[in-house]
Formats: sequence, C-alpha cells, structure tokens
Amino acid sequence: MREQDKLFILATQRWVESIVIALNLCPFAKREVIKNRVHYIVCHSNDTQSLLTQLEQAATEFVNNTDIETTLLIHPHVLQNFEDYNAFLDPAEQRLQALGYKGILQLASFHPHYQFAGTGPMDPENYTNRSPFPLLHLLKESSLEKAISAYPDTGQIPEDNIALMNQLGQRRLEQLVQNCIQY
Repeated sequence: MREQDKLFILATQRWVESIVIALNLCPFAKREVIKNRVHYIVCHSNDTQSLLTQLEQAATEFVNNTDIETTLLIHPHVLQNFEDYNAFLDPAEQRLQALGYKGILQLASFHPHYQFAGTGPMDPENYTNRSPFPLLHLLKESSLEKAISAYPDTGQIPEDNIALMNQLGQRRLEQLVQNCIQY
C-alpha cells in the first residue's frame, strides 16, 4: 500500500470515529468499526470512467466477502467539484444495477462540499454528509434493514442530526473535519 493511501485511510478513519460515531450521526457505524468490518479502499482514478470500474470491482469484492459489512471507496483525485460528484451518482447507481446489485447494495454519498438541495453552502446541516475526501459508501441492504428494524424510530435520525449540526455550527464542524486530515 502506498504511503499516501495510508494517510487517506487514516483521515477517513478519523472522520468516521470522531464525527460519524462520536456525534452519533449513524447509530449503526460504531458496531462495524469495533468489529473491524469496514473496508477502506483508496481509488487512484483521475477520471469518472476509471472510477466506475473501481466501484464495480469494490462492489463485487464487497458482495463476495462476508467479513465486510460496509465499504468506503475514497477517491481523492476525481470529482472534487460537488456538482460533478452529484451528477456522477446516477451513472454509479446504474452501474450497480447493471451488475445485478439492485436490492443487494445501497450507495451512500459523502463529499467535502456536500450540499443538500435547498441549503446554502455554509449551512451546518450539510456536514452530516461532509467527509475529508470524496467517497462512495457501499452498504449491504439486508444488513441495513436488519439494523433499522432493531432501532427505534430511525426516521428521527436525520432530524436529530440536523439539530446537532446547527447547534455545533459551521465553524466548529469545519474544524472537526480539518482535524481529521491534519497529520
């Protein structure tokens, strides 16, 4: 593994632990981290076509490996612009469907400049999906359904996350993300 890859993974692990888990943005994440079932992959693609190929490979590996419960495909060299990244999500979903993974895998999206529709770029609620680098998150739908069925009122999670992000504020949240990438 390249030294730079280790740094991308370390920063992403810090983000998962210090933001996603510590702020309880995803109540299902801690268990998978503790059980060491999160797979981190650094993609060296410089274009969207090779990123789709890497996504395909990661998805196939993920589906065939029962020891992995979630995969984070970190792609720091492509789709730095959020609008381009957002436009890429449709072809990514289509590729997963073409592979026969509809109903098997779910694709979640995270980006350093993530912005929900109807929000401003500096709105704190965007930090629920802001990561140190652009990444694609693969989840197994069966595992997700199982976790959701065992958790009370999952519909409240997004509202609670937005309230927390607004309470912490944009400056504090930006600092938390920046702390993840400082080596």
